[in-house]
Amino acid sequence: MAPVATSTPDAPSETIESEATPVVSNIPSPAPETDENTEPTIHAKVVSVTARGESGRYTLSVTIESQDTGCDQYADWWEVVSSDGELLYRRVLQHSHTSEQPFTRSGGPVDVQADDTVTVRAHMNNAGYSGIALRGSIAAGFETEINASEFSPALEQIAPLPDGCAF
Repeated sequence: MAPVATSTPDAPSETIESEATPVVSNIPSPAPETDENTEPTIHAKVVSVTARGESGRYTLSVTIESQDTGCDQYADWWEVVSSDGELLYRRVLQHSHTSEQPFTRSGGPVDVQADDTVTVRAHMNNAGYSGIALRGSIAAGFETEINASEFSPALEQIAPLPDGCAF
């Protein structure tokens, strides 16, 4: 995985703490996808992203809303994807969050610059990527992105991947 951009040792270091992206409350949870031959599918969606740190080394705090029921159905990771579909960072979640919704987990360092546009999306262990993610930059903030599940779906097979569920 190549970084989106690299920092030079001579460049001044600036710490940026982005404002919290407001929780997207006017966006409904994706409707369960069904047809006459399948069971309903539930998705996880990213509802806010905040960042702390400096270019090339940000820590992101990502809030996810998911319908976790236990190890059979839970949000198993969130990830940061570049505009051209490259996986930049993935935070694997080791357990379900049945009694903590929405929940926030941090991860990093994420190698992006403050003005790099990225997509932050969540993954459900039994349903894949959600159709709703957040897209934007640390400097400008993040907005809701619809149809995010159609963006770079092959990343679902790229490591790191969960190796189980604790509870």
